[in-house]
Amino acid sequence: MQDSNDTDSFDIPFTVPFVHRLRFTRDVFGADRDTLLSILAPSGDQPARVQFWIDETVLAANEWIRKAAESIVTDHPERIRRASNVQIVPGGEEVKNDIHILERMLKVMNTADLDRRSYVVAIGGGAMLDAVGFAASIAHRGIRIVRLPTTTLAQADSGIGVKNGVNLFGKKNWVGSFAVPWGVINDAKLLDTLSPRDFRCGFAEAVKVSLLKDPLFFDEICSVTDRIVERDPEASFPVIKSSARWHLQHITRGGDPFEAEEARPLDFGHWSAHKLESISQFRLRHGEAVAIGVAIDAIYSSLVHGLPVKDAHRIVGCLRQLGFTFDAPELQETEVLFRGLEEFRQHLGGRLTVTMLEQIGKPINVHEIDEDRMREAIDVIAKIDSATYRHSR
Repeated sequence: MQDSNDTDSFDIPFTVPFVHRLRFTRDVFGADRDTLLSILAPSGDQPARVQFWIDETVLAANEWIRKAAESIVTDHPERIRRASNVQIVPGGEEVKNDIHILERMLKVMNTADLDRRSYVVAIGGGAMLDAVGFAASIAHRGIRIVRLPTTTLAQADSGIGVKNGVNLFGKKNWVGSFAVPWGVINDAKLLDTLSPRDFRCGFAEAVKVSLLKDPLFFDEICSVTDRIVERDPEASFPVIKSSARWHLQHITRGGDPFEAEEARPLDFGHWSAHKLESISQFRLRHGEAVAIGVAIDAIYSSLVHGLPVKDAHRIVGCLRQLGFTFDAPELQETEVLFRGLEEFRQHLGGRLTVTMLEQIGKPINVHEIDEDRMREAIDVIAKIDSATYRHSR
């Protein structure tokens, strides 16, 4: 009789427990500072060791953030201890396009003797959070990262995610990691100094997730576009909150947080968006490129996959009402743009899998793209007449 242990093959599935801590505040360094303090748990009987990183673009418009980060440590020495001076890094794609910045971040973390129970608190836009988060995720195989997103885009989407990375070889996020943030705090005050252009960007991701998950949420966004453009916090912040919660729900309950399978449903509209960013030399913001990509795939879905034409027009109209435009000259470079499909496939491996829409709230995964129809969809968006797609309430 063979011993049950007498084998050379062992396949044992297992799971690793994670906790994703998402908080919403109105003034995280003021009246709501206890929210941040509660996330920075002590290490045994020692105060939490914290290293603050700030996006220099954010700091230029909000010098008070540096002083606030320093004072929260000074005011609560029994709870947190500063591991080094506040660190400043470039914002936007610059921080992701220069691999030497990543090296510098790792050197600073090493010099500060950070360990796996230390905290890196990153305050900035999505690109900065990606880069600092990547450095933290590979230092000691993972230092606790706490994100304070300062853009609507990061608060509504990327700051919630479990992805970190930098750009290399002219490709978005070619180097990166999956790492669950220790905590994310979406604070309304941190959005106050955004330009209208940057404020708008996050709502492209909100439209995207509503199209995938919740037709009623899409209706809600469409009903308050004017108020969002006017930056009415009673209209805009609830949309950001709902978008963040839908992204969190997908990550924690969708069954594939680290994208081991072939589908990337939250990347609806992104196969072209990522390519548009790179061929525009990042002149296009991520949210602007996503708005174009979502519009293209909505029209394509109506041409090929049965999405009602009126719904495709309504999607495009909603994006335009939010202030997005589709006159990017890069849309004329269709052959280059189509390379984005192969890069999208390579990022996951296996066969091409792109999310499209049969209905609003009913996504499907497709494995082939009709290039003639896609060219038609791109042409429609490139030549769009706002009157044609004006969405009615």
